Amino acid sequence: MSRPRDLRRRHASALGPGDPDDIGGRPLLGRLGEGGQGVVYLAEDHDGEPCAVKLLKGGMAAGRRARDRFVKEADAARRVAGRHTAQVLDADVTGDRPYIVSEYVDGPSLQETVAGDGPLPERRLHRVALGTAAALAAIHREGIVHRDFKPGNVLLGPDGPKVIDFGIARMADATPLTTGPLGTPAYMAPEQIEDEPVGPPADVFAWGAAMVFAATGRPPFGTGPNAAVMRRVTSRPPDLGDLDGPLRELAARCLDKNPQARPSARQLVRALREGAGPAPRPRPTRIPRYRWRMMVALAVVMTAGFVIGVL
Repeated sequence: MSRPRDLRRRHASALGPGDPDDIGGRPLLGRLGEGGQGVVYLAEDHDGEPCAVKLLKGGMAAGRRARDRFVKEADAARRVAGRHTAQVLDADVTGDRPYIVSEYVDGPSLQETVAGDGPLPERRLHRVALGTAAALAAIHREGIVHRDFKPGNVLLGPDGPKVIDFGIARMADATPLTTGPLGTPAYMAPEQIEDEPVGPPADVFAWGAAMVFAATGRPPFGTGPNAAVMRRVTSRPPDLGDLDGPLRELAARCLDKNPQARPSARQLVRALREGAGPAPRPRPTRIPRYRWRMMVALAVVMTAGFVIGVL
């Protein structure tokens, strides 16, 4: 089997002493990330191709709520099909080590990219905005709410952006598994913070906040202690920085405190396709060959007439 030797090129770090050697018969090659619910590894599938494997922390000892969320994550990710979401390839949520195997996206997160290189240039920003809006539209079409859309959950792969991590996703009409707000404060909608019913508009709010971050390098409600950030989200207008053009207007509408006033993800896609992007580069004007011949002939006639006049 071929093994990727340079883990940095795969956006992974080395395995730790407590990490397993394989999961579900797939050799582990490195760590891709870790969250409150699980650890994500870079692995090799049975054909020697890279894949991502998320292992539930605690395994069988994990609490019932954690296991229920993991099962719902696998189900939600399986149901969503689209070019801008990472596809689930396999899963075992009932064994001693519950895991989910998904498509490996060979690229950094939006969070890492902006933190390392600064705000996205206009054209790349538009591509990311359109791709992630399309991903949310596909998610919402299945009746699922992501609930943790943020720059860290957007991977910038060679085929464009892909949305990952359905760890706290649920059906739009489902009863929450836990009480209290779940998510990342800087990208949480007011209704999430205030523990009110959460639907697709919450993902749209998060999208608007993430696009402000991608364009300016900072989230629209600042950083700092979670309580301070959440207070700004619920009571202050967003700081859109130097974001300009049609995307500024879209982001402002998405960050409305009233969920009913926000556009849907599908409307975002339509707006971005119909003119919220940068103007196309002007193409050099090409003169047809027959016109070149006419111009050359005319120049010859004019030159000849000038010469005769002089003589």
